[in-house]
Order: sequence, then structure tokens, then C-alpha cells
Amino acid sequence: MGTNEQHGRPVPATPPGPPPVPEPALTDRDFWHGAALDLDAYLARLGLSGSPPPTLDTLTAVHRAHLAAIPFENLQLLLGRPVPLDVPSLTDKMVHHRRGGYCYEQNLLLAAALDRLGFTLTAFTARVLLGGDGRPRPSTHALLRVRVKGEPWLADVGFGGGGLVEPLRFADGQQVSQGGWNLRLDRVSEIGDEEWLLRGFEGRQWRNLYSFAASGVLPQDYAVFSHYLTTHPRSPFRHRLMVARTVGGTRYALDDTTLSVERVDGTGEVRELALGEVGTVLREVFDIALDQEERRIIEARVREFLDA
Repeated sequence: MGTNEQHGRPVPATPPGPPPVPEPALTDRDFWHGAALDLDAYLARLGLSGSPPPTLDTLTAVHRAHLAAIPFENLQLLLGRPVPLDVPSLTDKMVHHRRGGYCYEQNLLLAAALDRLGFTLTAFTARVLLGGDGRPRPSTHALLRVRVKGEPWLADVGFGGGGLVEPLRFADGQQVSQGGWNLRLDRVSEIGDEEWLLRGFEGRQWRNLYSFAASGVLPQDYAVFSHYLTTHPRSPFRHRLMVARTVGGTRYALDDTTLSVERVDGTGEVRELALGEVGTVLREVFDIALDQEERRIIEARVREFLDA
């Protein structure tokens, strides 16, 4: 407080001139911890090698290979294990032990790799609209904006219901076919001004995948959202087996014992598995190898879901 007084009350002193340029509020700018990633092992997991430069070709190759090699899955929760999001834990699980993960795990691992390769990125959260009834949902999905020579691109390897196969130019009205999968990005204004909608074309119509605001978040924010998804009693991740993988023009999805196959040419099939087939399909279709005890636990949990 200043020493001037008005009507017997102290008044604030007037700052001398315009304020200085604010100093950085965060002293730790190493957001994505790329140095903690075993890059050679990560690239080998993807079937890539070398030290690729931070170009659009590199971003596209890494995105496509990550999506094909590392499946979306929620097995950790069904096994009763924690879901840590630090880079060493993500590397150990998804790279060294050849497992998959859900959106926060997937895109934080990708973020660490892109950071290590020299890309500049920002993380967002999205509201999943796929399968909804129009009522608002919380922003619980993760995705990335990556800059290549100053131009923004969206990257997302953690959306289990389809979505991006490779990076998408971050521009209003951007419509592309990615290996036969058709996607469109539009700027909308239902909640705020800087809001975007991603849609995919399926059959004869466009379907909403997710919406998001272009407001950056950090891994610490993802940790809070992840805690909600992994502990809330109504979280879908706790009450069903969910596994997905996109390999070129084919998408595979396992929902408890329902195996779905979708192809870009419009063909596909849906098959109900016997409970004892789940472990085999996880290994042969999704490249997830469980030991005997893990397989027993997963089958028991799926039986509970089907009986509920």
C-alpha cells in the first residue's frame, strides 16, 4: 500500500509508467521430457530407425507407424494396475513390454518422441462425441498440435474409435482422405470462439468424432483427467474391455467379446468370440501377449461385464 491517504484511508500507489514485460511464470519448460525416452527402442517398436529430421514426412511416418504398432487398450485397469503417465513408465510399458494404452498414454508417448526429434508441440483436450446422444461430455480425450516449419498440424494416435491415420492440417474446412479414411475439420462456435470439430465419413454420412478448444494443457493436466477416468465408478474404461488397432486400410476393434473389422472399401464383419478366444485374439490381432495369469484375470473381468 502507498503512503498517500484519501479521506483518512490509505490508497494504492500508482505504478510508474507501463508495466515491464512479464517474466515466464513457469521455470521448468521441459514439458514433454523427450530426453527420458529411449528413442531407438521406440522407433524400432514402430519399425523405423535412424534419427529422422523434424519434417512433415517424419511426422507422417511416425504417426502412421505408431498407430499401426501400438494398440489402443485399457487392460491395465482390468488387471487392477495403476496407469502412470511419466515417460519412463510409458516407454517401459508400450515400448519394452509391447503393450498398448489409452489416449493419455499414447499421445504423451508420441509427444515425448516428437519433442526428442525436434518438433514444437502443444497439447489439447477434446470432448468425445462419437456414440453420444448430444448431451455435453467433459473434455477427457488427448490430442496434439505439432508445428512443422511454422505450420500447424493435428496429431492423435490415441482415439480408439477411428480418427486420424496421419497428421491433419490444422485449418478450417480441411477435408482429406487418409488412405481411404475420410476426415474433415471445421471451426465451430457452440461453447467458445476457438472451438473445432473433427468428423469422419462413414457409410453415407459424416459422424462427429470429437470437438476441442485450441487451449494448451500440460501433462500435469492430463494426470488429473486420467485420474478421473481411471477411478470414477461410471467411467467406461472400468466396465468393459476396449481394444482397437488401425493397420493401413483396416480397423480392428474388440469390445468385450465382440470383434469388429472395418475396411476402407466398405466391407467388414462382426464376430462374437467365445470367452476363451479373447486372449488369442489379443495376441494374433492386436499383438498383445498376456501371460497365463493375466489372461485368466481378463477373462474373469469380461465374464463379469457380460453377466452384469
